[in-house]
Amino acid sequence: MTNPTALVQRLWNYCNILRDDGLSYGDYVEQLTFLLFLKMADEQSKPPFNKLSAVPKGFGWDALLKLDGDDLEAHYRKTLEELGKQPGMLGVIFRKAQNKIQDPAKLRRLIVDLIDKERPSVSSPSPTKS
Repeated sequence: MTNPTALVQRLWNYCNILRDDGLSYGDYVEQLTFLLFLKMADEQSKPPFNKLSAVPKGFGWDALLKLDGDDLEAHYRKTLEELGKQPGMLGVIFRKAQNKIQDPAKLRRLIVDLIDKERPSVSSPSPTKS
């Protein structure tokens, strides 16, 4: 995994770019939280964790990575809407979620260049200490 301090700095620098497009600090943190949730759910569904994802098929991280331009922006909007309709905690987290990043190129950069390039630093689950 990249140095956490460097990652945080890159993400905040990108916040400044989005702020110039009219996105508030709160909007940026909200969108980043949604995207990081999807990325983490994807990572938890793969080895070594192999957990069943709460995110419905077609609305996960892999679906966002495959798209670009207006298709990406439209699918991200649809993803937020669909996740908000899900039962349980997933629906609570995404209820009334809206895409605030209107520029598809900037959304793609956030997803592909900033978030997806990060890899987990663990190779196996941590053992619990007794």
